[in-house]
Amino acid sequence: MLVHPQFNPVAVSFGPWQVGGTTLGPFAIHWYGLTYMVAFGLFVWLAGRRAAYPWFAREGWIRRDVEDLLFYGVLGVVLGGRLGYVIFYKPAYYAAHLSEIPAVWKGGMSFHGGMLGVIVAMALFGLARRRPFLQVTDLIAPCVPLGLASGRVGNFINGELWGRVADPSLPWAMVFPESGSLVPRHPSQIYQFLGEGILLFVVLWIYGKKERGRGQVSGLFLMGYGVLRFVAEFFREPDDFLGLLSLGMSMGQWLCVPMVIAGALMFAWGARQR
Repeated sequence: MLVHPQFNPVAVSFGPWQVGGTTLGPFAIHWYGLTYMVAFGLFVWLAGRRAAYPWFAREGWIRRDVEDLLFYGVLGVVLGGRLGYVIFYKPAYYAAHLSEIPAVWKGGMSFHGGMLGVIVAMALFGLARRRPFLQVTDLIAPCVPLGLASGRVGNFINGELWGRVADPSLPWAMVFPESGSLVPRHPSQIYQFLGEGILLFVVLWIYGKKERGRGQVSGLFLMGYGVLRFVAEFFREPDDFLGLLSLGMSMGQWLCVPMVIAGALMFAWGARQR
């Protein structure tokens, strides 16, 4: 049985400094912020490589488009992730505390909300550049999982989103003191890092190396993420303010159901496209 190392969430700090009688700092760079920077860097690198594929290059994709996509995507992730958390997880609370909705620094982001935000952002990008929506999403879909993997590393460093109680005989069962108890748990952040991050990236990257029917790569991402996240939720501790919902499923699992259905329909439709 292992114990979470309880990393210092601050990776690097500077200051404080005295300048003209004024104290500046201290300034801190958190590990979670660094994982976001890694995710954005990986996206630009991978999407740049995909934009050079012949079937994207002949549509006029260049690296500048990828950089603009990142800008749209960041806005979609942050705004959608926050609004998704507000609407899906704590609608009653935020209805009574409207001023706290923008307070992202207090925590509370939803992947499913972030995904919806990115969908809207990509639709706006497509309209602005007169590009088909599914052409845009097919380009970026294989570039997303490694960013998700990076985020799960940040979750593990922060000791958050820990797993459900595990059998103490499980070699990698881990105690998370941050949970307020010393019972062994599944390190669900690592499960999600390996599944929704590494495994999904490998599948999508290999599948996306050949020209596919428009929408198939996007559909495979929705199906793959939905299934892998659904399975991971069996090992992840449900939100304490929600618990398990009907049929013994968590909110994360219920949100994955329409993802898988939409992905399957999109994949089947794309198979009939050129």
